[in-house]
Amino acid sequence: MCGIVGLMANEAVNQSIYDALTVLQHRGQDAAGMMTWDDGRFLLRKNNGLVRDVFHTRHMKRLKGGLGIGHVRYPTAGTASEAESQPFYVNSPYGITLAHNGNLTNSDQLKQELFSSDLRHINTSSDSEVLLNVFAHELGKQGLHLTPEDVFDAVRRVHRRCRGGYAAVAIINGFGLVAFRDPHGIRPVVYGTRDEGGKPDVMIASESVALDVGGFELERDLSPGEAIFVDMDKTVHTQVCTDRPSLTPCIFEHVYLARPDSMLDGAYVYGTRMQMGRKLGDRIQREWPDHDIDVVIPIPDTSRTTALELAQHIGVTFREGFMKNRYIGRTFIMPGQTQRKKSVRQKLNAIASEFAGKNVMLVDDSIVRGTTCSQIIQMARDAGANKVYFASAAPAVRYPNVYGIDMPVASELVAHGRSDAEVGELIGADRLIYQDLEDLKAACREVNPALDDFDCSVFDGQYVTGDVDEAYLAALEAARNDAAKSESDSLNAVVDLHNDSEDD
Repeated sequence: MCGIVGLMANEAVNQSIYDALTVLQHRGQDAAGMMTWDDGRFLLRKNNGLVRDVFHTRHMKRLKGGLGIGHVRYPTAGTASEAESQPFYVNSPYGITLAHNGNLTNSDQLKQELFSSDLRHINTSSDSEVLLNVFAHELGKQGLHLTPEDVFDAVRRVHRRCRGGYAAVAIINGFGLVAFRDPHGIRPVVYGTRDEGGKPDVMIASESVALDVGGFELERDLSPGEAIFVDMDKTVHTQVCTDRPSLTPCIFEHVYLARPDSMLDGAYVYGTRMQMGRKLGDRIQREWPDHDIDVVIPIPDTSRTTALELAQHIGVTFREGFMKNRYIGRTFIMPGQTQRKKSVRQKLNAIASEFAGKNVMLVDDSIVRGTTCSQIIQMARDAGANKVYFASAAPAVRYPNVYGIDMPVASELVAHGRSDAEVGELIGADRLIYQDLEDLKAACREVNPALDDFDCSVFDGQYVTGDVDEAYLAALEAARNDAAKSESDSLNAVVDLHNDSEDD
């Protein structure tokens, strides 16, 4: 996952984009970037690191103009070099810069087409650069003067060529701001307006919280396959640019990725996580009516809403049992197993009095590798818990994600090829309870009944784009496993030594 933002305003946009990126920081902690447009010139600052570390006063002073885009990223295979941070830029045609959230499943095929047919060179391994060049090539067919319909025709051809889950925001030099969403609506993107006198300012972002921090009013989500074009007069044009739109948003956004105060596809994430807690409570009462749970404790932070609702639903005390060090990154994003193991103890510390002599139900949003939860279960035992039960707000994660989430390959998923009981034994829980997949879908539908279907591929192995087969997953395994990431990290470390003097 990554976070994107685009803004056209009557005033300098650098501070508003910075603020938006800080509230989207949870979507990527590897790198950050911003590109602004000022009187025909593009101005760029990007680098590895958190938003607060990438942008200093000297950078912000240079990022002039009332039009800009921003990005926070994490890599889909190990730690990326600064060269692969976003936004990306091409000078032909017009001059275009683009930032992207998601993953193209036919990226290799597109690279070959771009080289052999479109006569374009790709300089990095990022599929975001591929998407930019496909968009630029299709836009170049429209001629010297662009109309909104020209932009939409180009996006329509992008959708025909590109496969996967993607949301992108771009600036076309001298013409305006454009964003588009994949035909399945897998990755989220919203837009909103802010009335500052005259035509309203327009912001496009991955989540509605980015609009909130800037004082924008949420207008709506982009529909599957839809593009939005804001011309230089700030007139908003929208059009669905695909023949067969199908809304199947990534359900893992509601489980883990999005902030609880965001609204995605008309559903408040906080509300969907409350419903997940109720569904889990229903399952416990149905399958384990004589449970002996003394206390429900969340594993902070994502599971707190679910855990609280679960506790209330089954009539058990809710307690905070772990304190979190907020200066440690998300563990499943970290590149190597050794670093992930080390980070758990750095990130969490148990409050012994909440565990001593009690039968504890720990609640987490999901179980991916099992590394984190097994260590947390042991921490609970070390703090004096009598029994440790574990509940997951999501079903068992048994398949890799191919649409832009850096989830491990199948062989590294603890639930892949194992029963629930086997997973429970492996992580050291006295009892393990997973959310039922249909209950998870129902939890989201109860907040917004218009959500008919979802991409649930990490749970059921059904990839909604229809182009993911065993050969693709085998290639993914080779590229994404921990050994490959470790080698990639070593190579990037060499690259970063060469780039180390660049601090502007």
